[in-house]
Amino acid sequence: MRIGPYQLSNQLIVAPMAGVTDQAFRNLCLRYGAALAVSEMLSSNPDVWDSDKSRMRMAHSGEEGIRSVQIAGADPDLMANAAQFNVEQGAHIIDINMGCPAKKVNKKLAGSALMQNPCLVKEILQAVVSAVDVPVTLKIRTGWDPDNRNGIQIAQIAQDCGIASLAVHGRTKQCMYKGFAEYDTIKAIKQNISIPVVANGDINSPEKAKFVLDYTGADAVMIGRGAQGRPWIFKEIQHYLETGTKLAPIGAEEQRTVMLEHLDKLYDLYGEYKGVRFARKHIGWYLNQEEQRQWRADFNRLETAVQQHSFVECYFEELV
Repeated sequence: MRIGPYQLSNQLIVAPMAGVTDQAFRNLCLRYGAALAVSEMLSSNPDVWDSDKSRMRMAHSGEEGIRSVQIAGADPDLMANAAQFNVEQGAHIIDINMGCPAKKVNKKLAGSALMQNPCLVKEILQAVVSAVDVPVTLKIRTGWDPDNRNGIQIAQIAQDCGIASLAVHGRTKQCMYKGFAEYDTIKAIKQNISIPVVANGDINSPEKAKFVLDYTGADAVMIGRGAQGRPWIFKEIQHYLETGTKLAPIGAEEQRTVMLEHLDKLYDLYGEYKGVRFARKHIGWYLNQEEQRQWRADFNRLETAVQQHSFVECYFEELV
């Protein structure tokens, strides 16, 4: 799959997830075989760019691979300015968010709420594409509710406006993350446009990734929650797509190495105080089995990097 001048090495993309796909997580996923990892969503409102959160998300020093930065907003001029600013900061690709169903985003008529206003969608896409000389991609949902799946219409607008590729989550805005993703709309979108289409939603195994690719005809799959606590899923999927066989489960020693490295990267990125707190949810995803509940609870009470590091070491010593 190609996005503008960038040829992706395979069909596997990391979905942007607020509070999750920071540089530490993206680099891990890239190392395990993802061809592209899209950054956390950035507001197009310049008034918040001076916040610690925004500055962290705009930093690309030490970034691996192609840098795709997602922006969100509902004002065409602000979105165009945000795109220009992020290209100046080092973005190789600008991704536009019209897929987030979160209330705090949608109440500002941004994210997936924009799908209710195709005219505004067109204005935003035209403004951003015209503002930068890098590829612009778009992420949408199938529509705003099950009775209004207008994904094909939005996809055709995107293509006409010069969008380089389109990612589609197989749920509507109203569905949030409930129920199951549906792929019929993604298949129909792929059949109605010629730009690359990326399928997203409930892809959490090699078998599911192959099914979605085959069923929809999509050019790639985008994986979000399926990679939380499991960055090696990209290696597993690629192996399955290439060979039709499943890799042996990742060993305990490799898991230990990944978790410890992830902790260190979080401390480096955020500092110890914030890094310790971000680590709680990530380690919770690594230890997500029912029998690991007490381990998760114990980890969440730890207050220092040294304690967290020692905890992971002890966990794997007991496991062995």
